[in-house]
Amino acid sequence: MRIVFVTLITIILSNISAPGQTFNSSGRIIDDGRFAAATKQVNQFFRRFNAEESKEGDVRYYPGDDKYHDLALRKSFINILFDNETSGISNDLKREFIGHVTSEVYPQYINFHGGDWFAELNTVFTYNGKRQDVVLFLKLQPQGLGYEWVIDNVNFPPFTAVFDKPKGDEKKFLHPLSHELGFMNLRKAIVDNPKPESYTPDGFQPDYLTLFLFEIKNKRLKFETVKDTKFHFFQIDKWYFELGQFNRPGFNTGWLIANLMKLEEGDKEIILNYIYDRD
Repeated sequence: MRIVFVTLITIILSNISAPGQTFNSSGRIIDDGRFAAATKQVNQFFRRFNAEESKEGDVRYYPGDDKYHDLALRKSFINILFDNETSGISNDLKREFIGHVTSEVYPQYINFHGGDWFAELNTVFTYNGKRQDVVLFLKLQPQGLGYEWVIDNVNFPPFTAVFDKPKGDEKKFLHPLSHELGFMNLRKAIVDNPKPESYTPDGFQPDYLTLFLFEIKNKRLKFETVKDTKFHFFQIDKWYFELGQFNRPGFNTGWLIANLMKLEEGDKEIILNYIYDRD
């Protein structure tokens, strides 16, 4: 069944004309340049960033090949791996980043299995009969002799709205002498207080992923579709970039760097909190 599925996908993909491709009367593909310029797959982004394929994309380079990780090739590739139409990344920042990763002394590469990068999926689920947007975060982990994508986190407003722990004087608490009463006041506290999270420790973080799986298993949350995907990279020392997919006319298309930031001490945690929508 798996072989049939993979074969079917291959047939479907082979019949989709990529941007920049036309066909002559004999059925041969005519490439106007856009196809070669576009970074069509995430894996190709890795290869181009590291200079592990030819400019045309038809030759792979491996350790020992003359062009493998070639400095000039890397610079020319990385120059076309930015979204130049909508991102607003300054040329100065691009030049600094390219100079950093292509340093002759300490060049830096991205590694598919190297960790410190993850996927963000904007999806649609039906929750209690209503279509809702759900953000899923996936990461790679070792599995047997290979790797697998796993759901690592979830952001779903109906979940976060439920867990709204009060602060300061608004927070209810269990009296420090409650133990002398056998904690019988716990019943009143939970029944009368609509926010039982008030009685959790400082720093309490709800486990939304477990709740997400619980709702799926109880058939209250049903998957519909994936709307779009992007990737967050922290592999380059002191830098962060976001990888997004751009389907549009022209040469600046495909998987491109949509956001780029130079990191100072503590910036990584700030960005992660923003991505995960954490307080």
